[in-house]
Amino acid sequence: MDLFSRTWAALRTAAAGLRAEDFERPSGCAGWLVRDLVCHLVIDAQDVLITLATPAEGEPTRDALTYWTVSGTPPAGDDPLDALTVRLAAAYEDPALLMFHLDDVGSAAGRAARLADPGLRVSTRGEVLTVGDYLAAYVLEWTLHHLDLTAHLPGVAGPPPEGLARSREMVERIAGAALPGAGAASPVVFPAAFSDEDVLLVGTGRRDPTAAETRALGELAPALPLHLG
Repeated sequence: MDLFSRTWAALRTAAAGLRAEDFERPSGCAGWLVRDLVCHLVIDAQDVLITLATPAEGEPTRDALTYWTVSGTPPAGDDPLDALTVRLAAAYEDPALLMFHLDDVGSAAGRAARLADPGLRVSTRGEVLTVGDYLAAYVLEWTLHHLDLTAHLPGVAGPPPEGLARSREMVERIAGAALPGAGAASPVVFPAAFSDEDVLLVGTGRRDPTAAETRALGELAPALPLHLG
């Protein structure tokens, strides 16, 4: 829960420091400008608030790792919510209005997370998770989107190291459960020469591996990237 708060605060702080012209730059999410990504963060914050206010009964059906669905193909760009996000982002016109909304809803989501009982069961996307697992899953969400935010803005601070390390561990475990011949108890370990950021970018298809990285990945290379949704 503490790592959720730290990664979310770091992402919001990075977004708050953007210049107006930065919102028109591309982000690390294919087809999205920075403004589209920031608008998506507003929607993410709303989802956190909704989920934390949606208690559930019964045993959990997902945890922090199985919360994620894995696909071998990238998004096609025809998802209605993605299209809505782009239109909504453009409707703000003034980036200051978009940032006001992110600060308002984002602060509320952060407070709600700090106050939530980690053992409480909540419902989202038709599944049941504990609050602790749900917020742990969002550490990966915040970290990946922080990398997306700064992909073409080298002067903006990146994710905190502890968020990168935890997210690398999660991606390796998700890969262990998703790749043929692997098992959930046996995470796929990326080469030690890969930084945490390299693992996240290459592992989730945010950038192509170099020739040297492909050689280092060995048998893992053909199975990548893992597109998380």
